[in-house]
Amino acid sequence: MSRPRVVIVGAGFAGYRAARTLARLARNRVEITLLNPTDYFLYLPLLPQVAAGVLEARRVTVSLPGTLHGVRPVLGEADGIDLDARTVHYTGPEGDTGTLGYDRLVLAVGSVNKLLPIPGIAEHAHGFRGLPEALYLRDHVTRQIELAASEDDPAVRAARCTFVVVGAGYTGTEVAAHLRLLTDRLVRRRPLPDGVRPRWLLLDVAPRVLPELDERLSRIAGRVLRQRGVEVRTGTSVREATHEGVLLTDGDSIPSRTLVWCVGVRPDPLVAAVGRPLERGRVIVDPFLGMPGRPEVFACGDAAAVPDLDRPGELTPMTAQHAWRQGRVAGENVAASLGLGRRRRPYRHRDLGFAVDLGGMRAAADPFGIALSGPAAGAVTRAYHLAALPGNRLRVAADWLLDAVLPRQGVQLGLVRSWAVPLESASPELPREPPDASAPR
Repeated sequence: MSRPRVVIVGAGFAGYRAARTLARLARNRVEITLLNPTDYFLYLPLLPQVAAGVLEARRVTVSLPGTLHGVRPVLGEADGIDLDARTVHYTGPEGDTGTLGYDRLVLAVGSVNKLLPIPGIAEHAHGFRGLPEALYLRDHVTRQIELAASEDDPAVRAARCTFVVVGAGYTGTEVAAHLRLLTDRLVRRRPLPDGVRPRWLLLDVAPRVLPELDERLSRIAGRVLRQRGVEVRTGTSVREATHEGVLLTDGDSIPSRTLVWCVGVRPDPLVAAVGRPLERGRVIVDPFLGMPGRPEVFACGDAAAVPDLDRPGELTPMTAQHAWRQGRVAGENVAASLGLGRRRRPYRHRDLGFAVDLGGMRAAADPFGIALSGPAAGAVTRAYHLAALPGNRLRVAADWLLDAVLPRQGVQLGLVRSWAVPLESASPELPREPPDASAPR
């Protein structure tokens, strides 16, 4: 007798956890296929540390074949789902196409960079959703400091040393905090002419940094950023971006060669192509993460509009914490629908607190509602990440130890070029191919 076929699309926080949970409950009684463009799960919260040179890139990647026993990984990008035929169509990494049939489907494709209709943003800004973008940003920032050191024109030198981050949520705050430390280290190693110092700006239309968190954490993070020399401008965003700099909504013009776009995320475009009702761009599901009218289809993570049972009328936020927990519930409910494991259950969450890594041993955290700052928050934050990582814990801890006692290697690797990480990419986890045959590689 053939085994039921379950296809999970996406190996982010939700998809990876769903696959791991289902494999544990199924015990080889189900054929589980995990479709993903890469052969790893990316632990996004530590990506700023990769960009800052604290962690080696492979530390934040967890092998799918090495950690998901009983799951068949398939490399490819889903480009179509036929709900009536119960098939998923995909394109492989070398252009080949394929089709996967299913008895149960878990849609966990995640999210991509959120775009706004601002002139020049798509052409001159870069996001921060994938490993290629982190590697590119590290090289780019290092290159700007090195070019500034040999630049004769003071205006050009200042522009190369000015870095603008838009969006003061989790990602933007951590990127500005970590990379400010990186540029300070680079300048200490090779001082700039006339005592020029790197300038970092963090912009957001909200009235404070980390607007989605408790005001205590916001004040702690804002204080650390300002002490470090980051210019935090609230109530302000970008009106226009060019190669020479950015024009802000308050009328100020900032000469710069670096614009990092961290204003938020939107669901993967595949979600809309499924043809089911959407809420704020996310496919509507019931509290059990099932798709209404399609009992064989489940959705979780950033792709799904999951009702918040503790706040009637609201949806759960698009965060890694929710995606990770929803992945477990999705795996359990898929197993239950196949007569395996426990009865299905609705998704409910309990807020255990948040942690924002601000670089070094500085952080803002509120475990169980207790606001912490300084080394205590830093220790809690690192302990949380080590506990949450599904692999590579010893390697990450070793990198942290080495970073504390040895100088970082401030070199460009040249692995990712600017055209390989466009902001509008629907697949930030993969670098783009060269725009034409004559493009530099």
